[in-house]
Amino acid sequence: MPAPTDYTADEKRTKISMSNSEDPFFAADAVAANPSSAATPTNPDGTKKLSKSAMKKLEKQKAMGDKGKQDKSALKAGWGAPKAAGGSKKEKEKAAKAAKTPAFVFTDPTPKGQKKDVSKIDMPDAYHPAYVESSWQQWWEESGFYSCDVEKAKTRPKEEKFVMVIPPPNVTGSLHLGHALTAAVEDTMVRYHRMCGHSTMYVPGTDHAGIATQSVVEKKLKKEKNINRHDLGREEFVKKVWEWKEEFGKKITSQLRFLGSSVDWSREAFTMDENCSKAVTEAFVQFHEKGLLYRARRLGNWSCALKSAISDIEVDHIELTGRTFLAVPNHPGNPSDPAGKYEFGVITSFCYIVEGTGEELTVATTRLETMLGDTAVAVHPDDPRYTHLHGKFCTHPFNGRRIPIVTDSISVNMEFGTGAVKITPAHDPNDYECGKRNDLAFIGMLNEDGSINGEGGDKFTGMMRYDARIAIEDALKELGHFKGKEVNPMSLGLCSRSGDILEPMITPQWYVNCDNMAKRATDAVRNKDLKILPVEHEKTWFNWLDNIRDWCISRQLWWGHRIPAWFATMKGEVNVSKGDMVNNERWIVARNVEDARKKAAAHLQCEEGEIELEQDEDVLDTWFSSGLFPFAVFGWPENTDDMKAFYPTSLLETGSDILFFWVARMVMMGLELTDMLPFETVYLHAMVRDKNGRKMSKSLGNVVDPLEVINGCTLDSLYAKLEGGNLPKKEVERAKKDQAADFPEGIPECGSDALRFGLLAYTVQGRDVNLDIKRVVGYRQFGNKLWNATKFALQFVADFQPEVNMIEVAFNSPALGPRDRYIISKVNDHVRRVNECLAGHEYGLAQQTVYEMWMNEICAVYMELVKPVVYDTSEENSEKRNVAQGTLWACLEIGLRLLHPMMPFITEELWQRLPGRGKLGESETQTIMLAEYPQHLAKYDNSEVEGDMEVAMEAVKACRSLKKQYSIANKEKPTFFLKSSKYERALKNHADDIVTLGGGVVKVNETAPETSAIVVANEDLTVFIDLAGLVDFDKEIAKITKEMEKLTPLINLQNLKMGKDGYDEKVKESVREKDKEKLDGYKVKMDLLKVTAAKYEVLKQK
Repeated sequence: MPAPTDYTADEKRTKISMSNSEDPFFAADAVAANPSSAATPTNPDGTKKLSKSAMKKLEKQKAMGDKGKQDKSALKAGWGAPKAAGGSKKEKEKAAKAAKTPAFVFTDPTPKGQKKDVSKIDMPDAYHPAYVESSWQQWWEESGFYSCDVEKAKTRPKEEKFVMVIPPPNVTGSLHLGHALTAAVEDTMVRYHRMCGHSTMYVPGTDHAGIATQSVVEKKLKKEKNINRHDLGREEFVKKVWEWKEEFGKKITSQLRFLGSSVDWSREAFTMDENCSKAVTEAFVQFHEKGLLYRARRLGNWSCALKSAISDIEVDHIELTGRTFLAVPNHPGNPSDPAGKYEFGVITSFCYIVEGTGEELTVATTRLETMLGDTAVAVHPDDPRYTHLHGKFCTHPFNGRRIPIVTDSISVNMEFGTGAVKITPAHDPNDYECGKRNDLAFIGMLNEDGSINGEGGDKFTGMMRYDARIAIEDALKELGHFKGKEVNPMSLGLCSRSGDILEPMITPQWYVNCDNMAKRATDAVRNKDLKILPVEHEKTWFNWLDNIRDWCISRQLWWGHRIPAWFATMKGEVNVSKGDMVNNERWIVARNVEDARKKAAAHLQCEEGEIELEQDEDVLDTWFSSGLFPFAVFGWPENTDDMKAFYPTSLLETGSDILFFWVARMVMMGLELTDMLPFETVYLHAMVRDKNGRKMSKSLGNVVDPLEVINGCTLDSLYAKLEGGNLPKKEVERAKKDQAADFPEGIPECGSDALRFGLLAYTVQGRDVNLDIKRVVGYRQFGNKLWNATKFALQFVADFQPEVNMIEVAFNSPALGPRDRYIISKVNDHVRRVNECLAGHEYGLAQQTVYEMWMNEICAVYMELVKPVVYDTSEENSEKRNVAQGTLWACLEIGLRLLHPMMPFITEELWQRLPGRGKLGESETQTIMLAEYPQHLAKYDNSEVEGDMEVAMEAVKACRSLKKQYSIANKEKPTFFLKSSKYERALKNHADDIVTLGGGVVKVNETAPETSAIVVANEDLTVFIDLAGLVDFDKEIAKITKEMEKLTPLINLQNLKMGKDGYDEKVKESVREKDKEKLDGYKVKMDLLKVTAAKYEVLKQK
C-alpha cells in the first residue's frame, strides 16, 4: 500500500483530511458534510474509488480548467492521508490558528516500570505519540514479558518455538533508518509468534566493528586533540575505544527501546564480551586443529590508510570512464592540481633498455609507481617481434636492477599495445601468478603506509606512492624513456571503510580454507534445508560461495579480538624473525598462554621454563566473531541449556547487502562448528537509500536517526548533529544544504508506531528502498485516525459489558443482522490474509491488509451503519443494539490484536481502554502482547452477505451521485427508487443501511414517478430520485442560461484569436496547445450545460 503522501498537485487539491484539532470524522455531522466519507471502500492508495459518473465529471472539470470547488464526495482521501501543504486561504488561516494552539503537554504519573493506569487518565482528544508511547516499554520489560521459559522451550518442538538474534549493530554510532526497518520487521515477527503462543526468544546485541570503530575513534582523536593512536599507544587507545563503545552502545539500546523492540534485555550480548570472546578463541583453535586455518604470505588487498589487510568483499569498485582526479588519504596533495587531487584513468608508456643492445622495449601501465618493483618484462613466446630477446635482460633505469625478459602466453596478449608487459609480482594479482610460473623475484616497493621503501631507489624513497608516480614520470622524461600517456577506462578498488585506494601487497596473514564449508552452505540451499527469501537472492548466494577463496581473517588493527597465536622462541635465541616464513611453524595456536607454552615446549623440545612467547599483535576480522553470534550468545562451545532450548534459531532477518559478509559466514561456521544450520530461513530486506536513490551517508546529510522521526527535531538540531561529528567543514556545509532542502521545517514528531508502520510498507518494494522521510511522516495520520476512530467508538460501547469470546457470542445471537454478519465475515477474512502474509514473510502486504480492514471496513462502513442502531435506546431495539455493540467491541478488540505486532504502543493503549478490561475471566491477559493472535474460523465466512453489502454500497454511491448532480442539500431526504430483479433481496435486506448512508428514503422495485431522474449503477441496478419539490427547474434553467451567455463570448474570442492569419506559423507550439486546451474546455462545458438544460426541460414538463 502506497504511503499516504506524495500526491500530485491535482490530488492535493482534492484530498480531504482532518487535523488533530478537529473532531473525529465519524462525528454525526461528518456524513452530512461529506456523505461519501462514510461507506465507500477506497483504492489501495487511500483514495475513494470513483463511479463512472464521477469519473466523467472529473474529466469534464479538468477539460474546463475548473479551478473552483472540487467534487469532494467523489474524491475523498484515504484515512491515512496527511493534510496537503498549502491550500485555500481558509485552510491557511486554520493552519495558522492551529499553530498558535498551545502544544499538548503531558506529565506521565506512572512510576517507572509499572503499568500505566488508563482508567485514571482521561483519553486525550487527539493522538499524541509521546503520551501514547510513555510507560508501556518499561512495564513490558520490567514485567518479564520479553523473556522465555528455558525449561519449557527445551521440551517444545521447533514448530512451537520462534528464536531470532538481532543483527548486532556496529557501535560506530547510533542507529539509522535502515536499522529501524530491521527492527520493525523483526519485532513484528517476534510479537506475532509470541501472541501465537510460541516459546519466543529475541536476543539483542552489538558488534565491536573492528575497522569501522577504530577509524571513527581515530578521526575523533585527530579532530579534537590532533593526535593519532600511535601517540597514545595500544593500551590507552583501546581504552578510548571502550569509552566510545559504552557511550554509543547505550545509545543504541535506548533507540531500540524507543522503537519498541521486544528483545530479552537480560541476554544483551556484545561481540567482545567474555562469552563471545571465548567462542572466538575456540573457533580459531578448532579450525586450526582441523587443518582449515593456516598462516601464509600471500598477495592481498592492503589499505595504506588503515595499514591493514582488507578482504575482497570489503572492496568497493568504482568505474572510471577516463581521466579522473581523486583525493587520496595520507597524501600531501598533488601540487599540479588546484584541489590537490591525483590523476587516474590514464595509461602511461615508457621503455626499458635491453642490456648490450641499447634496444628499447616499451611497456605500459596504469600504476606507474609500481615499475619500481618490476622484476621482469613478459612477451608472448609466439610473438616474432621479440624472439631475438628471449632470455635477455633489461636494466632498471633508477635502481640498476637486472630485469629478465620472460615468455608467458597467459600474461601477454600479442594484439594489445606493444605486446610487452611489465611484471610486478609483489603488487599485482596477475603478475603474482606470472611470478610464480616463472620463478621471479617478489620485490615489495611500498611501506605499510603507502610510502616508497628502499627498493625504490634513493630518488624516490620516502615519497607517498602517488607523489612518486608524478616524480617517476618526470624522471622518465628526463631520461628520454617516457613514451606518452593516454586516456584509459579502468576499475579502481577502494577500501569500504577508509575510502583509501587499495594496494595489492604481499603480507603474512591468517587464512581459513572455506571450500568444504562453502559446499555445505550451498548444498543446504539447493536441498531446501535453508530457505533464502526473496528467492532471487539465491543466485548471489551460489555465485559467491561456488567461487569462494580462502578467507583472510587477520587485520593489522588494535581494536578487536587478538589472534590466539603466540610466536615461540627459547631464551637466548637471537635472529629468529617472526616475519620470516621459515619460522612459520613457531606460531603456536592455543586457547590461552599456558596452553601455548605447553605446545611450544613440545614443538621446540625444551622445558616450559625455557619458552618465551609473544602474542600476535593482529586482530581477527570482525565477521569472524559475528559469524559465531547465533550460537555464541547461547553459550557455545558449552552444551548449555540455552543451546538445547534455542539453537538452532528460526529466522535470520537482515539487509540484503550483507548476504555474503555475514549470513554466509554464519551458515558456514555454524555447520562446521555445531554441525547444524544456525537458522532455517533467511529473510533479506532491501537496502535503504534516500528518496533520491543515494546511499545513506553522513557526508550527504541523509542519515536520519530514528529518534529524530519518533520525537521530532528542528532543522537546527540536525545541523548541530552534523557539526558535532567527524565530517570535514566542507562536507558539513554540503550536508546542511541537503538537509535544508529535505527538511526546511525540521522533522515533525511521528512516534514509534507510525515509523514502524510506515517502514513496513516499504518491504513490498524490490532490492533497494528509496526512503522518503516525509512519506513515513504521513503515517502518523494513520495513528491519528485510529485513535479518533476508537475514541468515537468507545462512546457506542460505554454502557456495554463484553463477554468472554465476544465474537462468538455475537455470532450466535438471533438478533445478528446482515450488517453484523458482514463485518464479522470481512474481519475474519482479513485475519486470514494477515496471518498468511506474516507466515509467508510478506510484511508489506500484511501492513496493507490490516490498514484496509480498519479504514475501509470497520471505520468507513460498519461504524457508520451501526450509528442509528446504537443511538436508538428504545426497549424494542435493545436486543439489536446489544448485538451491534458486541459486534463492534469484538471487531475493535480483534483489530487491535491483529495490528499489535506492527504498532505495539497505540494498540496496547487502546486495548487497555476497551470496556470490560480486567473482567473477562482467568483467560484474560494483562497485556495485549500476550493475548492470543486472531485466527481465521471458516464458520464466520459469509460470501453471500459480503456480496449483498457490495450491492448496497453500489446503491449508496448512486444515491449520493444523484443528490450531488442535482445540487440537493444534504439535509434534504429525497425518495430513491431502486430497481433490480437480480439484487432485490440484497437491497431489501440492506434498505436501512442504504437509508443511513444514501441520505434519503428508499423504495425497492416500486414505480418511480415521472418527476424522477435516473442513474445506472451497474448492469442490473438502476436508481431513480424523485425531484418533485426539490428542484426549481425554471430557476435552474435560468442559471444555466446565464452561464451559457458568459461562456459564448469566451468561445468566440478564443476562435477569433486562433483563426487569425499566420497564427499557426507565428505562435509557438506550446502556446497553440494551451489555446486549444482552453477552447476545448469551453466547448465541453458548453455541451454539458446544454445537456443539463435539456434534462431540466424534460423534467419540467412531467
